[in-house]
Amino acid sequence: MPSAKPPHAPLASPDDIEQQFYEALQQGDIEKLMAVWSDDDDIACVHPGGPRVIGAAAIRASFDAMFANGAINAHAEKVRRVVTLSSAVHSVLERVQVMTKEGPQSAWVIATNVYMKTAQGWRLVAHHASPGTPREVQEIVETASVLH
Repeated sequence: MPSAKPPHAPLASPDDIEQQFYEALQQGDIEKLMAVWSDDDDIACVHPGGPRVIGAAAIRASFDAMFANGAINAHAEKVRRVVTLSSAVHSVLERVQVMTKEGPQSAWVIATNVYMKTAQGWRLVAHHASPGTPREVQEIVETASVLH
């Protein structure tokens, strides 16, 4: 059964939701971040190296814990999209700025964001993030074969 959530204006596309998600991370805004998620009880989130977190309350608690250390300076880069009429999957290379003893450094995270079109507009139903490499992840792309 869906959880109770205040109504939000429908967002026009999965790209709109993704932009709001990353803005919320950068601003440390838990309300804005939770507004992008679906009301479905089975929404899921996996943070890099972490367990699978299920449901809005658990997802909110996981981001609240992260925001306790400040906003997350994450930016979506190299987004690959598969979109249908009612769902979308984005494969994202995230660049995260972290402060080290040597100053600001970039860390890389590979994420998959899954969106569904609902009565409230597009909503995030799954975010799965994995650690990347210390430098930008190189994509391996298979070239299409041409049949003659």
